[in-house]
Amino acid sequence: MVRLALAVGAVTLATGACRAASPEPAAFPPVALVDLSHAFDEDTIYWPTSERLRLDIVSEGVTPGGYYYAANNLFTAEHGGTHLDAPIHFSAGGSTTGEIPLDRLVGGAVVIDVEAQAERDADYQVTTDDLTAWEREHGPIPSKAIVLIRTGFSRRWPDAERYLGTAERGEAAVAQLHFPGLHPNAAAWLVANRSIGAIGIDTASIDFGQSTLYESHRTLFANEIPAFENLTALDRLPPTGAFVAALPMKIARGSGGPLRAVAMLPE
Repeated sequence: MVRLALAVGAVTLATGACRAASPEPAAFPPVALVDLSHAFDEDTIYWPTSERLRLDIVSEGVTPGGYYYAANNLFTAEHGGTHLDAPIHFSAGGSTTGEIPLDRLVGGAVVIDVEAQAERDADYQVTTDDLTAWEREHGPIPSKAIVLIRTGFSRRWPDAERYLGTAERGEAAVAQLHFPGLHPNAAAWLVANRSIGAIGIDTASIDFGQSTLYESHRTLFANEIPAFENLTALDRLPPTGAFVAALPMKIARGSGGPLRAVAMLPE
Protein backbone atom coordinates (compact mmCIF):
# COMPACT_ATOMS: atom_id res chain seq x y z
CA MET A 1 0.00 0.00 0.00
CA VAL A 2 2.84 2.35 0.86
CA ARG A 3 4.65 1.53 -2.39
CA LEU A 4 1.38 2.14 -4.34
CA ALA A 5 0.84 5.47 -2.62
CA LEU A 6 4.40 6.52 -3.39
CA ALA A 7 3.97 5.52 -7.04
CA VAL A 8 0.74 7.48 -7.36
CA GLY A 9 2.42 10.46 -5.75
CA ALA A 10 5.33 10.23 -8.16
CA VAL A 11 2.97 10.14 -11.15
CA THR A 12 1.11 13.15 -9.77
CA LEU A 13 4.34 15.08 -9.30
CA ALA A 14 5.55 14.11 -12.76
CA THR A 15 2.23 15.13 -14.33
CA GLY A 16 2.33 18.44 -12.53
CA ALA A 17 5.87 19.05 -13.74
CA CYS A 18 4.80 18.32 -17.32
CA ARG A 19 1.92 20.75 -17.00
CA ALA A 20 4.22 23.43 -15.66
CA ALA A 21 6.62 22.90 -18.55
CA SER A 22 3.91 22.95 -21.27
CA PRO A 23 4.37 25.85 -23.70
CA GLU A 24 1.68 28.42 -24.30
CA PRO A 25 -0.62 27.75 -27.27
CA ALA A 26 0.82 29.05 -30.51
CA ALA A 27 -0.37 32.58 -31.23
CA PHE A 28 -2.06 33.33 -34.56
CA PRO A 29 0.52 35.11 -36.72
CA PRO A 30 0.08 38.88 -37.03
CA VAL A 31 -1.91 39.36 -40.21
CA ALA A 32 -4.43 41.80 -41.63
CA LEU A 33 -7.69 40.05 -42.55
CA VAL A 34 -9.57 41.05 -45.71
CA ASP A 35 -13.12 39.83 -46.27
CA LEU A 36 -13.47 38.77 -49.91
CA SER A 37 -17.20 37.93 -49.65
CA HIS A 38 -20.31 39.99 -50.26
CA ALA A 39 -22.96 39.77 -47.54
CA PHE A 40 -26.04 37.64 -48.29
CA ASP A 41 -29.15 39.80 -48.08
CA GLU A 42 -32.11 41.02 -50.11
CA ASP A 43 -29.71 42.78 -52.54
CA THR A 44 -27.56 39.71 -53.27
CA ILE A 45 -27.08 39.17 -57.00
CA TYR A 46 -28.02 35.79 -58.46
CA TRP A 47 -27.87 34.32 -61.96
CA PRO A 48 -31.04 35.43 -63.81
CA THR A 49 -32.48 31.88 -63.74
CA SER A 50 -31.61 31.10 -60.09
CA GLU A 51 -33.82 31.32 -57.03
CA ARG A 52 -32.94 34.36 -54.95
CA LEU A 53 -32.18 34.36 -51.25
CA ARG A 54 -35.08 34.02 -48.85
CA LEU A 55 -34.70 34.37 -45.09
CA ASP A 56 -37.81 33.32 -43.18
CA ILE A 57 -37.90 34.49 -39.57
CA VAL A 58 -38.78 31.66 -37.18
CA SER A 59 -38.25 33.61 -33.98
CA GLU A 60 -37.09 37.10 -33.12
CA GLY A 61 -37.83 38.39 -29.65
CA VAL A 62 -38.24 37.62 -25.99
CA THR A 63 -39.62 34.14 -25.26
CA PRO A 64 -42.18 33.25 -22.57
CA GLY A 65 -39.16 32.15 -20.54
CA GLY A 66 -37.89 35.71 -20.44
CA TYR A 67 -34.83 35.34 -22.66
CA TYR A 68 -34.18 36.63 -26.18
CA TYR A 69 -34.12 34.06 -29.01
CA ALA A 70 -33.57 34.48 -32.78
CA ALA A 71 -33.66 31.81 -35.50
CA ASN A 72 -34.36 31.77 -39.23
CA ASN A 73 -34.87 29.36 -42.10
CA LEU A 74 -32.54 30.04 -45.02
CA PHE A 75 -33.43 29.24 -48.64
CA THR A 76 -30.94 29.93 -51.42
CA ALA A 77 -29.58 28.63 -54.72
CA GLU A 78 -26.07 27.17 -54.57
CA HIS A 79 -24.77 29.56 -57.23
CA GLY A 80 -25.45 33.10 -56.10
CA GLY A 81 -23.68 35.80 -54.16
CA THR A 82 -20.07 34.97 -53.27
CA HIS A 83 -19.99 31.25 -53.89
CA LEU A 84 -18.02 28.16 -54.85
CA ASP A 85 -18.36 26.23 -58.09
CA ALA A 86 -17.44 22.60 -57.46
CA PRO A 87 -15.96 20.59 -60.37
CA ILE A 88 -19.16 18.53 -60.69
CA HIS A 89 -20.95 21.74 -61.72
CA PHE A 90 -19.64 21.22 -65.28
CA SER A 91 -17.81 17.88 -65.12
CA ALA A 92 -19.61 14.54 -64.76
CA GLY A 93 -17.95 12.61 -61.97
CA GLY A 94 -16.09 15.68 -60.69
CA SER A 95 -15.74 16.45 -57.00
CA THR A 96 -18.83 17.66 -55.20
CA THR A 97 -18.69 20.56 -52.77
CA GLY A 98 -18.19 18.16 -49.90
CA GLU A 99 -15.41 16.25 -51.66
CA ILE A 100 -13.05 19.08 -52.64
CA PRO A 101 -9.73 18.62 -50.81
CA LEU A 102 -9.05 21.39 -48.32
CA ASP A 103 -5.67 22.12 -49.88
CA ARG A 104 -7.53 23.43 -52.95
CA LEU A 105 -9.53 25.87 -50.82
CA VAL A 106 -6.62 27.42 -48.91
CA GLY A 107 -3.29 28.63 -50.22
CA GLY A 108 -1.13 31.46 -51.41
CA ALA A 109 -2.86 33.86 -53.78
CA VAL A 110 -1.77 35.61 -56.94
CA VAL A 111 -3.86 38.50 -58.24
CA ILE A 112 -4.10 39.12 -61.99
CA ASP A 113 -5.18 42.75 -62.45
CA VAL A 114 -7.18 43.39 -65.66
CA GLU A 115 -9.25 46.26 -64.29
CA ALA A 116 -8.19 48.71 -67.00
CA GLN A 117 -9.12 46.27 -69.79
CA ALA A 118 -12.46 45.42 -68.15
CA GLU A 119 -13.31 49.09 -67.74
CA ARG A 120 -12.90 49.59 -71.48
CA ASP A 121 -14.71 46.37 -72.45
CA ALA A 122 -17.37 44.72 -70.28
CA ASP A 123 -16.97 41.55 -72.36
CA TYR A 124 -13.22 41.35 -71.79
CA GLN A 125 -11.71 37.89 -71.50
CA VAL A 126 -8.44 37.41 -69.61
CA THR A 127 -5.86 36.11 -72.07
CA THR A 128 -2.80 33.92 -71.85
CA ASP A 129 -0.80 37.10 -72.52
CA ASP A 130 -2.28 38.63 -69.35
CA LEU A 131 -1.05 35.63 -67.37
CA THR A 132 2.42 35.56 -68.90
CA ALA A 133 2.76 39.35 -68.48
CA TRP A 134 2.06 38.87 -64.76
CA GLU A 135 4.71 36.15 -64.64
CA ARG A 136 7.33 38.32 -66.33
CA GLU A 137 6.98 40.77 -63.44
CA HIS A 138 6.40 38.41 -60.51
CA GLY A 139 7.74 35.02 -61.54
CA PRO A 140 5.91 31.78 -62.42
CA ILE A 141 2.53 31.18 -60.81
CA PRO A 142 3.37 28.80 -57.93
CA SER A 143 2.05 25.27 -57.62
CA LYS A 144 -1.23 25.08 -55.66
CA ALA A 145 -1.71 28.85 -55.95
CA ILE A 146 -5.18 30.37 -55.82
CA VAL A 147 -5.37 32.56 -58.92
CA LEU A 148 -7.61 35.59 -58.39
CA ILE A 149 -8.76 37.70 -61.35
CA ARG A 150 -9.41 41.33 -60.48
CA THR A 151 -11.71 43.09 -62.96
CA GLY A 152 -12.96 45.85 -60.65
CA PHE A 153 -16.58 44.83 -61.26
CA SER A 154 -17.15 44.21 -57.54
CA ARG A 155 -17.44 47.99 -57.10
CA ARG A 156 -20.66 47.80 -59.17
CA TRP A 157 -22.33 45.50 -56.62
CA PRO A 158 -25.29 45.36 -55.88
CA ASP A 159 -26.44 47.21 -59.03
CA ALA A 160 -27.39 44.18 -61.14
CA GLU A 161 -27.67 46.16 -64.38
CA ARG A 162 -24.11 47.48 -64.09
CA TYR A 163 -22.69 44.29 -62.58
CA LEU A 164 -24.36 41.70 -64.83
CA GLY A 165 -25.28 43.86 -67.79
CA THR A 166 -28.99 43.43 -67.08
CA ALA A 167 -31.34 43.57 -64.12
CA GLU A 168 -33.92 41.40 -65.87
CA ARG A 169 -34.72 37.92 -64.59
CA GLY A 170 -35.50 34.67 -66.36
CA GLU A 171 -34.05 32.65 -69.23
CA ALA A 172 -34.29 35.51 -71.75
CA ALA A 173 -32.05 37.67 -69.57
CA VAL A 174 -29.08 35.29 -69.94
CA ALA A 175 -28.45 36.52 -73.50
CA GLN A 176 -28.12 40.07 -72.13
CA LEU A 177 -25.30 39.32 -69.68
CA HIS A 178 -22.14 41.39 -70.10
CA PHE A 179 -19.21 41.02 -67.69
CA PRO A 180 -15.56 39.91 -67.97
CA GLY A 181 -14.26 36.37 -67.57
CA LEU A 182 -11.37 34.03 -68.33
CA HIS A 183 -10.75 33.15 -71.99
CA PRO A 184 -10.93 29.38 -72.67
CA ASN A 185 -7.41 29.48 -74.16
CA ALA A 186 -6.08 30.97 -70.92
CA ALA A 187 -7.90 28.29 -68.90
CA ALA A 188 -6.31 25.61 -71.10
CA TRP A 189 -2.88 27.23 -70.68
CA LEU A 190 -3.21 27.16 -66.88
CA VAL A 191 -4.17 23.50 -66.94
CA ALA A 192 -1.36 22.54 -69.28
CA ASN A 193 1.40 24.66 -67.75
CA ARG A 194 0.62 25.50 -64.12
CA SER A 195 -0.65 23.26 -61.33
CA ILE A 196 -2.97 25.75 -59.61
CA GLY A 197 -5.21 24.91 -56.69
CA ALA A 198 -8.25 27.06 -57.51
CA ILE A 199 -9.30 30.16 -59.38
CA GLY A 200 -11.49 33.11 -58.39
CA ILE A 201 -12.99 36.23 -59.94
CA ASP A 202 -14.93 39.34 -58.89
CA THR A 203 -17.69 38.77 -61.46
CA ALA A 204 -20.64 36.39 -61.67
CA SER A 205 -18.79 33.69 -63.63
CA ILE A 206 -15.37 32.41 -64.64
CA ASP A 207 -16.68 32.48 -68.24
CA PHE A 208 -17.58 35.93 -69.54
CA GLY A 209 -21.22 36.96 -69.67
CA GLN A 210 -21.76 36.26 -73.35
CA SER A 211 -20.47 32.69 -73.15
CA THR A 212 -22.86 30.01 -74.33
CA LEU A 213 -20.57 26.96 -74.05
CA TYR A 214 -18.88 27.75 -70.70
CA GLU A 215 -15.60 26.36 -71.98
CA SER A 216 -13.42 27.78 -69.21
CA HIS A 217 -15.62 26.13 -66.60
CA ARG A 218 -15.46 22.83 -68.47
CA THR A 219 -11.68 22.90 -68.91
CA LEU A 220 -10.93 23.83 -65.30
CA PHE A 221 -13.47 21.50 -63.72
CA ALA A 222 -12.44 18.50 -65.83
CA ASN A 223 -9.07 18.98 -64.10
CA GLU A 224 -10.58 19.31 -60.61
CA ILE A 225 -9.87 23.05 -60.29
CA PRO A 226 -12.76 24.70 -58.37
CA ALA A 227 -13.81 28.30 -58.86
CA PHE A 228 -14.80 31.15 -56.54
CA GLU A 229 -17.22 33.67 -58.06
CA ASN A 230 -18.60 37.08 -57.06
CA LEU A 231 -15.57 37.87 -54.91
CA THR A 232 -14.92 41.39 -53.66
CA ALA A 233 -12.12 43.57 -52.26
CA LEU A 234 -9.46 42.10 -54.55
CA ASP A 235 -8.08 45.63 -54.90
CA ARG A 236 -6.89 45.32 -51.29
CA LEU A 237 -4.61 42.39 -52.13
CA PRO A 238 -1.06 42.62 -53.49
CA PRO A 239 -0.13 40.77 -56.70
CA THR A 240 1.51 38.10 -54.55
CA GLY A 241 2.00 37.44 -50.84
CA ALA A 242 -1.58 37.05 -49.58
CA PHE A 243 -2.91 33.78 -48.18
CA VAL A 244 -6.55 32.88 -48.92
CA ALA A 245 -9.00 30.58 -47.15
CA ALA A 246 -12.23 30.08 -49.11
CA LEU A 247 -14.47 27.66 -47.22
CA PRO A 248 -18.01 26.77 -48.30
CA MET A 249 -20.57 24.88 -46.29
CA LYS A 250 -19.73 21.18 -46.66
CA ILE A 251 -22.70 20.11 -48.82
CA ALA A 252 -22.19 16.40 -49.47
CA ARG A 253 -23.66 16.24 -52.99
CA GLY A 254 -23.48 19.95 -53.78
CA SER A 255 -22.45 21.47 -57.09
CA GLY A 256 -21.45 24.64 -55.26
CA GLY A 257 -22.46 26.70 -52.27
CA PRO A 258 -22.27 30.05 -50.49
CA LEU A 259 -18.69 30.96 -49.68
CA ARG A 260 -16.92 32.92 -46.96
CA ALA A 261 -13.55 33.80 -48.43
CA VAL A 262 -10.89 35.59 -46.38
CA ALA A 263 -7.44 36.83 -47.32
CA MET A 264 -4.61 37.13 -44.82
CA LEU A 265 -1.92 39.73 -45.38
CA PRO A 266 1.29 39.50 -43.35
CA GLU A 267 1.85 42.68 -41.38
